[in-house]
Amino acid sequence: MRLCMFLIILACVCVRPAFADRPKDAAAALLQLDERALRGLGQARARRLLTAVAPQQGGLRFTYDWLNAQPVPTGGPQWRCLAEALYFEARGETPEGIAAVSEVILNRADSPRFPNSVCGVINDGTSRGRHSCQFSYNCDGKAEYITDQNAYIRVGKIARAMMDGAPRILTDGATFYHTSSVNPSWSEVFHRTATIGYHHFYRRSARVASSQ
Repeated sequence: MRLCMFLIILACVCVRPAFADRPKDAAAALLQLDERALRGLGQARARRLLTAVAPQQGGLRFTYDWLNAQPVPTGGPQWRCLAEALYFEARGETPEGIAAVSEVILNRADSPRFPNSVCGVINDGTSRGRHSCQFSYNCDGKAEYITDQNAYIRVGKIARAMMDGAPRILTDGATFYHTSSVNPSWSEVFHRTATIGYHHFYRRSARVASSQ
């Protein structure tokens, strides 16, 4: 009887490591698959995918630490329009202030009251002559040049994140803004939703635009 018990215990001891090794083997195989998949993507594409996913997280905050951690941005015409507008309209703001201005532009593009693209929103009114633009830098009669490349890269990072789906939670659906140094007549009619940095943000009494 004792011999039988000894043989049973010995069998269990010998077999147990084999079962314990199986999850490790499976995990190692999965890791190898992941590594091969990432190598197939290439570094540039992998960075773009990671950058696009990060803004979806509810904990995203536009801080200087976040900004410094982002790769140098790239994009097509719509991204370039947004980056240019942020450069001329808000490059002196904090990252959060720049993102807030970006929200207004994107909210307008989503609204039936405005052109349905980023470039369309930014260039709205340029055909009507001087001082008729929605964004004054476009037709103030002055030539506009991007001379601060570091500032352009900063605003470009925020433009990239916003176009990749960063949550618009700063301005509560605002589609208008102005600097604190002016007081346009419409600011007495629309609902102020936020003040961030040097800008006040507004929307019509009924919320008309936000994809978030």
